[in-house]
Amino acid sequence: MLLVVLVLVPLRFARAVRRSLRDPEFRGLFVLVVITLAAGTLFYWRVEGWSLLDSFYFSSITLTTVGYGDLAPQTASGKLFTVFYIFTGIGLIVGFLNTVARAAVEQREERRTHPGRRNRPPEDQ
Repeated sequence: MLLVVLVLVPLRFARAVRRSLRDPEFRGLFVLVVITLAAGTLFYWRVEGWSLLDSFYFSSITLTTVGYGDLAPQTASGKLFTVFYIFTGIGLIVGFLNTVARAAVEQREERRTHPGRRNRPPEDQ
């Protein structure tokens, strides 16, 4: 069971992201997620004085609503930024994860209905 969680789940997630990157709409969403995480990381690094790793970590756990509480903005501008960051970023992350999940389900369904055709585009008829 631990093997499934540590190895197979991240592999399936990576496959679903790779499959989704074929869709131009998803690519745009993917770029927005990367830009949002980068913007948060750079903001917290500069304004809060955290390391780049801590800044990325805080940006990630904030947008995924995990919020461990081990880091928190101390400056007024950091707190204000975080409020707007959460409101804009959570919808983006939810949309991104929804699209990846949809691609994973489609891939699983395709494998179930066409067992011999793994990850190949449908042939023209």
